[in-house]
Amino acid sequence: MTNITQQSIKTANFETYLNRAGEGNSEVILFLHGSGPGVTSFANWRYALKACSETYDCLAPDLLGFGNSSHPETLPKNRQGWMDLWVNQLMELLDELGVQKAHLVGNSLGCSIALELLLEHPERFDQVVLMGPGGTPNTKLSPELARAKGFYDNPSPKKLRQIMSWFVYDAEEMAPIIDAITDYRYETAMKPDVRISNDSIFATAAVPVPVTALRRIEHPVLLVHGRDDMVCSVESSYYLLSHLPNSQLHVYGKCGHWTQIEKQESFNQLIQNYFADII
Repeated sequence: MTNITQQSIKTANFETYLNRAGEGNSEVILFLHGSGPGVTSFANWRYALKACSETYDCLAPDLLGFGNSSHPETLPKNRQGWMDLWVNQLMELLDELGVQKAHLVGNSLGCSIALELLLEHPERFDQVVLMGPGGTPNTKLSPELARAKGFYDNPSPKKLRQIMSWFVYDAEEMAPIIDAITDYRYETAMKPDVRISNDSIFATAAVPVPVTALRRIEHPVLLVHGRDDMVCSVESSYYLLSHLPNSQLHVYGKCGHWTQIEKQESFNQLIQNYFADII
């Protein structure tokens, strides 16, 4: 397996912290992380980066406002303002790296950003994986996600670990991984600029992509969801399946919101088979 390299890349308007593995491979995968206290692209995608890097050039940036990437000097007034910044950040990054076309893999919030990229820059992307999407009109805010959004009301490692345990199906089996992720994410979550950006991002609700727009997305899309996801219901994937014209869905039983971690070997093989047109 290839090692993961990490560097900050300056573009015209952003400084993006990039995790990369498999540099030099001809096909590129752009991995987009989710949200939540202290999340980073490395925390979301380290297993996938190592597994996929034998064949693909794997790019996993920290989004603006997260991890070790920069933060906006003037905070956007709403979620769409953040979305516009993320799209611009990612396009500047791809241009800086000389990437003309890439596959997309999004997790949770990253799925929403992936859809925006497909709508605004369809010619720059190929096949797409949306894992654990949420925020569709047929679902409501889950109690687990609502409590996660309240982490900063009284932050502590214990509280963060409790939140992380809700992201998986079997918290006891996953305890060692949850402990490691909690330690890593708590340190990041307590950075003052990360907290400010987090509060801004979640001050307003996301605006779902209209059905008319979803139906215009012609890219092949693989939806992946844990059947027992208590953070973003699997119903979100069923909704997208019914409106994305070239989509298919893979559901994992006994799996929560972190398919890429809970079912890492199967997930990593699944997405590589998909990008190789085996499925």
